[in-house]
Amino acid sequence: MPIFSAPDGTELAYHVYGEDGPPVICLPGGPMQASAYLGELGGLSERRRLALLDLRGTGDSALPRDPAGYRCDRLVDDVEALREHLGLESVDLLGHSAGTNPAVLYAARYPERVSRLALITPSATAVGIAVPPEVRRATARLRRDEPWFPTAFAALQAITTGQATADSWDAIAPFLYGRWDESARAHHAAGAAQRNVEAAAAFAAPGAFDPAATRAALAGFAAPVLALAGEVDLNSPAPAVEEFAGLFPKGECVVQPGAGHFPWLDDPGRFVATVAGFLA
Repeated sequence: MPIFSAPDGTELAYHVYGEDGPPVICLPGGPMQASAYLGELGGLSERRRLALLDLRGTGDSALPRDPAGYRCDRLVDDVEALREHLGLESVDLLGHSAGTNPAVLYAARYPERVSRLALITPSATAVGIAVPPEVRRATARLRRDEPWFPTAFAALQAITTGQATADSWDAIAPFLYGRWDESARAHHAAGAAQRNVEAAAAFAAPGAFDPAATRAALAGFAAPVLALAGEVDLNSPAPAVEEFAGLFPKGECVVQPGAGHFPWLDDPGRFVATVAGFLA
C-alpha cells in the first residue's frame, strides 16, 4: 500500500489495481468514505491501472491535524500531491458520487493537468445543480414493481417533505442499487462502516464551494468529460447528470440501463466497456 504526504504533512494512502499503463486516479464518494467500496470498479482494472485514493481520515490514510482540512476544496491539494507523487504530467481522473466534487474542483483549478475526466453517478454540489424532489420521486417510481417499493417510497416521501426519521435514510437504500439482493445489502452495510462522519460533516463547510466560479472555469475546460448516470439511480438522477455534462464543452452523458448509484455492481461488463472506451 503506497503512502505519500499531502502539503500539510498528512500521510495519505492509495491502492493500486492493474499493472499496465499510467494510472487513473479514482476519488471515492460518501462523502469521505474509504475507497474500499469501489473494489476494482467491476473489472476496470483489467483495462486500465487504477490508483484509488483513500481521502484523508478514511481507510488507510491518516487523520489531519486540522479538521478543516476535510473541506472539499482543500482535498484538491491532496489530488495534486498524488499526481506529483506518481510523476505524471497529466492524469485521467475519475470521481464517484460525492468524489466528483473534488474531481471537478481539481479540473477547474488545474485544467492543464487533466487529460480525461470521468464523473460516475455524480454529485453536482460543486456546480450548484440541485435535484428537485419530484425528479427523485419520478426516478423512484421506475421501481414500483419491486416488493420493497412501498416501504422505500414512503421513506422517500418523508425525506422529501421534511418529515424524515432516523430510519428513513436506510429505508431508501434499495433505490441505490439496480438489484436489491444479498450482494447489494452487504455492500450497503459495509459502506456505513467505511465512512468518516466527522470528515463528512466538514466536507461541505462554508467556503468549500463557489458554484458560479466553478461553472465559469469549466466553461473553458478543453478535455473530454464523461458523465455516467444510472437509469434508476435515485441519488444522481439522469436529468441532473445530463445538465452536469452540458456544463463542459466536450461533455457527454451516458445513461446505463437498469443501473443504480453503483453501476459497476449492476452490470460490470457494460460499465467497463463504457468507461474504458472513454479512457482509451
